[in-house]
Amino acid sequence: MNKLNKALQGLGIPYSALISIILGMMILSFPIGVFVVFNSDIGEKINFEYPINGFDFFLGGIGYEIPIEFELGDAFIVIWVLFLILFTISFLGPRKNFLKTLTPMITDGKQPLESNYLVTMIKWFSVLVLISGIINFVQESVGITIEAPVVENELIRFYDITVAPIIEEIGFRVLLIGLPLFAFYSHRTSISHFFKSLWNPSDNLDVSDYRKAIILIVVVSIFFGVAHILSGESWSSGKFSQATASGIIIGWVYFRIGLVSAILIHWATNYFIFSYVYIIADYAEVSIEQAFEHSLMLTFEMLFIALGIIGITIMILNRFSFKKKEKLEI
Repeated sequence: MNKLNKALQGLGIPYSALISIILGMMILSFPIGVFVVFNSDIGEKINFEYPINGFDFFLGGIGYEIPIEFELGDAFIVIWVLFLILFTISFLGPRKNFLKTLTPMITDGKQPLESNYLVTMIKWFSVLVLISGIINFVQESVGITIEAPVVENELIRFYDITVAPIIEEIGFRVLLIGLPLFAFYSHRTSISHFFKSLWNPSDNLDVSDYRKAIILIVVVSIFFGVAHILSGESWSSGKFSQATASGIIIGWVYFRIGLVSAILIHWATNYFIFSYVYIIADYAEVSIEQAFEHSLMLTFEMLFIALGIIGITIMILNRFSFKKKEKLEI
């Protein structure tokens, strides 16, 4: 037991430091995104005044369009405000704020599963990056590459990937995971209980058998992976396994932690990463592909992978510690 505690204590400081550094990078991505949208030339012939004639969204993976006119810059402002609200919620809760959650991590390395939305989001985002990197490495070793869909304009793509976390998490996680779980396990019919269950299924539903929930998450994640390669602007087939793995991670986080962390993990893989890529491409006057290979992005990737490895190690050690306590109590 002492060895486990010492190992957890030794990992607590670098774990907390990496989470704090990545949080700072995430906060900085908001003003960076403002610069990209309103001051950069990534849109070439179009800018923030470009008119959009409809708002696309998904219900259960099926695309719909609301016929509404708005300017691109106004849409970004609304989306930024929504994400800042989610960041504020995640910083403060659900049970402890961000700082109170990190303090025990520094001293003993232990993090309760549902301690703080933001800490959970950053940890699982890094795990997602690590697993995605492993999948990409394995696939490339056998000649399978991941190719992004061709885009007509980078500013439009920036808008699409910025709004996608909200649209897709509601369309895939809430409707395809939250609603079935509510139907299976809810014994109450009040409106408040309904929305609380969709907001955080594990906290508000009496799910006695996690196996059914896990099967549902995996099935929806496979659908999520298929949607990435069969949609109108599809990725290459190599994206299927990566998107499916991401769907499993985000689906699990949605089920156990709640919608806030799930949306923000998706936000991190989309907006957060691309805001830095686009500003590098604009300042260095290089292509988007070259910006991804920039030393700054490679440094970010190393930070994410390091946190992912430490996060998985801490989860395993905490699991061993819990099992040993159970045996001692018996």
